[in-house]
Amino acid sequence: MTVTTTDDAVAWPDDAIEVARVADAWGIKGWLRIQPYAADPQVVLKARHWFLQPPAGKPRAKEAPALPKVLNVTLVKEHSDGVIASVREVADRNGAEALRGARIFVSRSIFPKTDDGEYYWIDLIGLNVVNRDGAALGTVAEMMDTGAHSVMRLTAESVDEAGTPRTVERLIPFVAAYIDDVSLTERRIVADWGLDY
Repeated sequence: MTVTTTDDAVAWPDDAIEVARVADAWGIKGWLRIQPYAADPQVVLKARHWFLQPPAGKPRAKEAPALPKVLNVTLVKEHSDGVIASVREVADRNGAEALRGARIFVSRSIFPKTDDGEYYWIDLIGLNVVNRDGAALGTVAEMMDTGAHSVMRLTAESVDEAGTPRTVERLIPFVAAYIDDVSLTERRIVADWGLDY
């Protein structure tokens, strides 16, 4: 089994974003089968360095080799319903299998620029949402795809009639009919949405 580490040349980026995971080995020469999180895997295909972390909530086996902090991509391409890749640090199938489940991060700076009115979900998460009257609706906790359009899941802290703190959730379609303005610099979204909806 061959997994080598060459972590000294590339530092973990300050703007690291999780974009995929190692699904499995592919073939016998150390290729990896990658499962991108986005339908369009262009960020995974573009990155020359993939930064790794172990699977969330799943400790690595004691006998497993150390997980490299970075993989240097030598060849990557779309294949079937995912992506396959060759990396400098893995030379055989056993080495590739040892990386199964590893989470892949890349620098946010390599994401392609968006057109006006287009946003990456990762940039919307954490933004404060207010309505046209300036009343706080919550913070974007998650973006969801319903097939027809995207939906923001907001969370806000509140107090019930007994004075007990609770978290309130709202779902707002992320469509032009309800979204008046998105300001990434001000970290704010203005929505045509009432407090009682």
